[in-house]
Amino acid sequence: MANSTPGFIGLAAALAMTLSGSLVQAAEVVIYNASDSVNSALIAAFKAKHPGIDVKFVSGSTGPITERAIAEKGNPQADVVYLVNNDALEQLKQAGVFEPYAPKASRIAADFREPDGFYTKHFATTMCMVVNKERLAQKKLPMPTTWEDLIKPVYAKEISVPSPLKSGTGGAILTTFVDAFGWPFVENLNENVYQYADGGSGGAELASVGEIAIGLSFDTTCYKLKSAGRPVEIVFGRITPNITEGGGLVAGGPNPKEGKIFLDFMASDDAAKVLGTVVGATAVPGHGLVDLSQITLWKMRRPVDVPEFRKVFANRILKQ
Repeated sequence: MANSTPGFIGLAAALAMTLSGSLVQAAEVVIYNASDSVNSALIAAFKAKHPGIDVKFVSGSTGPITERAIAEKGNPQADVVYLVNNDALEQLKQAGVFEPYAPKASRIAADFREPDGFYTKHFATTMCMVVNKERLAQKKLPMPTTWEDLIKPVYAKEISVPSPLKSGTGGAILTTFVDAFGWPFVENLNENVYQYADGGSGGAELASVGEIAIGLSFDTTCYKLKSAGRPVEIVFGRITPNITEGGGLVAGGPNPKEGKIFLDFMASDDAAKVLGTVVGATAVPGHGLVDLSQITLWKMRRPVDVPEFRKVFANRILKQ
């Protein structure tokens, strides 16, 4: 009996260590997200800092992910909803899905923080012009420097804009124009539009090959075309239409501690370095393609009813 005691103690200790290890391995964070292009890189960077936390992603487009989180509010299955756009973040806040949380040691710029702490934005997609320098020279056209330049008669049929009926990029650009300048500006711009492109990159592509002088698009497309050696200049207007995306902590989620740790990570330079390889401007300064100190992100003065905007655009601008 006496001889069995050390063995029993050793077995108990081994069992305790095994159970302890299992508990560490069992730690996880469940994340609903609408931007799966960077998930693998973000997971690798997060796991390097927190090897004991498994990351479970549930990916989908913004609408379904938002609706799912709201539907589960009585029995939350996610710890974090992240990389959804600003409209979805506000919808989740108003529905009571998020609880306030301020990430620790946050490097995120103040403009990207929700005033009440319900969510934090992680990056912005900024809108700009791709201007073909050879086309300008051929047509003897001046280089545009502001959005207001685009309604000048000299640019007649030299501009392509993403269609707001088919493109989120087009929607962001044109709703900003209405908010900042009014519908008459969009009517005047329409006189110079050669084509409303189906996708966010279509107009920039046309400009880059010289079919037109100016294509409106989003930052990563603009920089990609320039880095490919196309004869283009990238122009940001006096104000910058943009789409911001971010995330927040789900109230009553199954793993609140791990959810907070993940949001702490997303507010760090480590996460921004990953995001900065694929987005225009990160909320943490010093990463991404766009220097936010050189542009002014437009903040919408009025909420946008997207279906109503599309209806008015179709009737008033396209005469449909």
